[in-house]
Amino acid sequence: MTAKIAYLAKGRLHIKDGEGAPRVVESQFGLSVRVRAVRTSQQHSWKTEGRGARFMMGGAAMWGAPARDPSAMRISVTSLSRAREPGQLLYALETDEVSGLFAVDLATGEEKRLFHGNSSRVQHPSARPEVELIACSVPHDGGTANLAVLRADGSDMLEVTEGDSLDLAPVWIPGQAQLLYQSAGLGRDRSGNFEGYGPFALHTIDLKSGVIATLLEDPAFDYLSPRVAADGTVWTIRRPWKVEAVPSLWRSLLDVVLFPWRLLQALFGFLNFFSLSYTGKPLANGGTARQKAADMKRMMVWGNLIDADKEAKKSRARGDEAPALVPPSWQLVKRAPPGTAPQVVAKGVLAFDLAGDGSVLWSNGSAIFRLAADGAAQTLHRDEQIEQVVALD
Repeated sequence: MTAKIAYLAKGRLHIKDGEGAPRVVESQFGLSVRVRAVRTSQQHSWKTEGRGARFMMGGAAMWGAPARDPSAMRISVTSLSRAREPGQLLYALETDEVSGLFAVDLATGEEKRLFHGNSSRVQHPSARPEVELIACSVPHDGGTANLAVLRADGSDMLEVTEGDSLDLAPVWIPGQAQLLYQSAGLGRDRSGNFEGYGPFALHTIDLKSGVIATLLEDPAFDYLSPRVAADGTVWTIRRPWKVEAVPSLWRSLLDVVLFPWRLLQALFGFLNFFSLSYTGKPLANGGTARQKAADMKRMMVWGNLIDADKEAKKSRARGDEAPALVPPSWQLVKRAPPGTAPQVVAKGVLAFDLAGDGSVLWSNGSAIFRLAADGAAQTLHRDEQIEQVVALD
């Protein structure tokens, strides 16, 4: 059985329809931002030409980094969602200069800009089929994020949650003016400095009354990326919540031993600055290709930097053809009716979505699987570093 799916991998949007190979959807807006940056750089190239002008490179040269290449500007899709209109998809896009929310027609490729700016961002869009509203998460300085609702045309954004918390991944509860979302409180010391996040719990907010209620929480677990089926069943990813360990005596002693080495690194960066300034060449070249490839194997997932390569090696050792990028403790669970214990459906789950026919699509980061309503399992597609999957049928 085939399926039409959209998925996010390495910051790029892919569409797979049936048995054919997936196609990549490029953001015309993102490409135009890159072209404009290249043109601007060419117009002002005289500012960085010549030996003396290299001082204008600032702190980047201080540490041996070359001037930023505008042609290599980051254009990254951060999150996806089905749109209100059939055949369309919503996605949040970020570049080094601007971010925004867009809708794309999957048949024609036509892109519509709903919201963009360089002072604020939107993530995790979620459309509501019944009315012309889109929910999203709005990150703020200091590590917080609030939920917001805006019209389908991108206007009249209104934040509906507040406080010292990280509110992410809102979804509409079918037939109600309510959102289900994940939220974690921020931990701070006596001086108000950020120390970390608490476990993610699932909350609901009634947009008419503003009442917030806790649906699912456990001090030992994070609950992530919730979905609500038509029958009211709640689906979510559950993973162990890990508190950062207090530095041990051994770690403190290691920091003391490494202090001279770190001081030498700082001195090398300082000398590298002068080498760039007067010769145009660094004292040493950048990292090896192997090091750069290793960096690509580290993924930021729900605020955690995971060592995807490490987990993949463990998965291959177990004989898995599509190695999981997250440990088996990342579990897809469902709860129905309210008050019952969550039931584990799959393990090693990084992302999932509910399809209209009652099946579930889920990914371990290397493949996309389909779990039919009757329990039959199927592998739909394999790719690298899959971050999100959306069912389009």
